[in-house]
Amino acid sequence: MDGTKRSDITIGAKVFVVQKQDQRTGKLTEGVVKRILTNSPQHPHGIKVMLESGIVGRVKKGLA
Repeated sequence: MDGTKRSDITIGAKVFVVQKQDQRTGKLTEGVVKRILTNSPQHPHGIKVMLESGIVGRVKKGLA
């Protein structure tokens, strides 16, 4: 899963996200999805989510 399709992401899924301040470096943060913030069915840069830790970022890859 590459994180660009909203239907691939579920609440409680373990994912890697890139935070806004880490977009240049591409540093990934691991966490569990608490909320899905993107309303559109897909987004080219990744679906924006909030992790249980409160971190907001775009999903780059998920752990199946």
